[in-house]
Amino acid sequence: MYKGSCLCGKVTIAITGPIESIIHCHCSLCRKNSGTAYATNGFVSRREFAILSGQERITSFEFKPGRNRHFCQTCGSPIFSSNEDKPDWVRIRLGLLDTDIKERPMSHNFVASKANWDDLDASLPRYEAFEPGR
Repeated sequence: MYKGSCLCGKVTIAITGPIESIIHCHCSLCRKNSGTAYATNGFVSRREFAILSGQERITSFEFKPGRNRHFCQTCGSPIFSSNEDKPDWVRIRLGLLDTDIKERPMSHNFVASKANWDDLDASLPRYEAFEPGR
């Protein structure tokens, strides 16, 4: 079982099945919604996805007809996305999860529309915490 929570902790979730088709999405919609270079998304069966607490804190935004993004109204964290064309599935942002997962991303998608400053971090140094001097 996987567990997750929003930034303020008012919304908590559980996933009892696998996370499928995990991707790093670089499309402009995911970049705007996450405020980052890309969003890491995975699909979960709706039957295996549960809101444990904070259901009343979740609000949604229909960004395209039949496509909704559900987020915590207190802290703004994305909780899941739903699509009327695929009612048996929800899409989650993996950053929401508090537990380690066994599945791994399979690809970087929409790289043609990636942020012009993102080179997929090919040569950036890596640090355990903040970079030296901060």
